Amino acid sequence: MSNIPLSLPAVGPDAAAPCPDCAAGGAAESAGRFGATHTLILLITVLALGSALFVAGTPLRTVFTLLGGLGAIGAATLAAAGGGRRLLTAFAETLARSAAGGRS
Repeated sequence: MSNIPLSLPAVGPDAAAPCPDCAAGGAAESAGRFGATHTLILLITVLALGSALFVAGTPLRTVFTLLGGLGAIGAATLAAAGGGRRLLTAFAETLARSAAGGRS
């Protein structure tokens, strides 16, 4: 066995935050951002998936239904995770109006 000294993690109120951003809440704030890079990656992924399905012989109606469903799931997830009450309210209002025949 070796006699390598081990430093124990600091515990208690004097313990330092694991990262400088965590102490100021920066990590929590940056985790909820959806930037241009994420949008571009999702756009390329959706286009590639749709193209691959079409080349594989899937009917266009099925491809559009699948991609529309994926988009709806993604939008709902982002709205729920981001606390998008206004977005969900607008979506619910649009559904209610379309169910009523589109009259406002």
